[in-house]
Amino acid sequence: MNKRLPVFLVCALALCVLPIALQGVGEAWVRILDTALLYILLALGLNIVVGFAGLLDLGYIAFYAVGAYLFALLASPHLVDNLPAVAALFPQGLHLPLWQALPLAAGVAALAGVLLGAPTLKLRGDYLAIVTLGFGEIIRVFMNNLDAPINITNGPKGISSIEPIHIAGVSLGEPLQVAGFTLYSVTLYYYLFLAIVVGAVVICGRLHDSRLGRAWVAIREDEIAAKAMGLNTRNLKLLAFGLGASFGGVAGVLFASFQGFVSPESFSLQESVMVVAMVVLGGLGHIPGVILGAFLLAALPEVLRHVAGPLQAMTDGRLDAAILRQLLIALAMIGIMLVRPRGLWPSPRHEDQLIPNQSEGQA
Repeated sequence: MNKRLPVFLVCALALCVLPIALQGVGEAWVRILDTALLYILLALGLNIVVGFAGLLDLGYIAFYAVGAYLFALLASPHLVDNLPAVAALFPQGLHLPLWQALPLAAGVAALAGVLLGAPTLKLRGDYLAIVTLGFGEIIRVFMNNLDAPINITNGPKGISSIEPIHIAGVSLGEPLQVAGFTLYSVTLYYYLFLAIVVGAVVICGRLHDSRLGRAWVAIREDEIAAKAMGLNTRNLKLLAFGLGASFGGVAGVLFASFQGFVSPESFSLQESVMVVAMVVLGGLGHIPGVILGAFLLAALPEVLRHVAGPLQAMTDGRLDAAILRQLLIALAMIGIMLVRPRGLWPSPRHEDQLIPNQSEGQA
């Protein structure tokens, strides 16, 4: 631990200074970092379900939508403008603070995760993936159609005018002057996202090393053997779904406040598949690998904009830059998975640790 401490301090300093350095280049680069941190939080939550417990979930983006819409409804004038009963109860409008929004979104998303997990306890593999995929699409369709007869989600138009997060009287939606230096809104959100991601990493690390984490790994490796050893696999699976979903709910709150607008298009199947790809690409069940995979897949599309543009110009516009970016990402992922099928940074396998060191002449 004493050897790792200097590395941790250097990394912490670099993470704190990085957005300030990028401000001079442009706010767009800091926004890319903000988006990457949101995806890292989503990937950490999905890693509990897929990486720890081995439950393939293709509808994880639904919990992201639950948290985002919950905060959008409680921190915007939408309900007050469309529901007279709400306007009568809250004449000053709904202004949900952050310290209430995060646990509320985590609780509601966890409840949704348990409701999803309860009817799927006996399903495995592809069948579980199909059911969870359907759940994610059901949530998106609900958000897209709950504008009649009572306008709750505003349908495909989405909800706008979402208030920015306030911390200690400081609005993260406005620039902040500190010692004559200006911290832009994207930079303030970066530090909030970074603090929550660090907390999520600590929680996931403690879960992985706990008795609960070892029970999840046992279910992932062999559910029948785990049940024979006395583990309550039903409750453990429900707990994995609930805890993983709570991370998605928290990420949804941060996303809604950061964007100031939410719509069903932000929670499509493609987004859910992308989060699964982040976990698989980085390394199932390995927290540093998941962080690496999420960062690469979140930042790579934006970086490839500078590659796809010149290639499009070379073909006189015959190639669409957006499609070309997706092609380049797909080729990169295929190449990586061929070279490293267990991910970029996989967790060490137990069987590898049991192999004796042949160089020392051990039997």
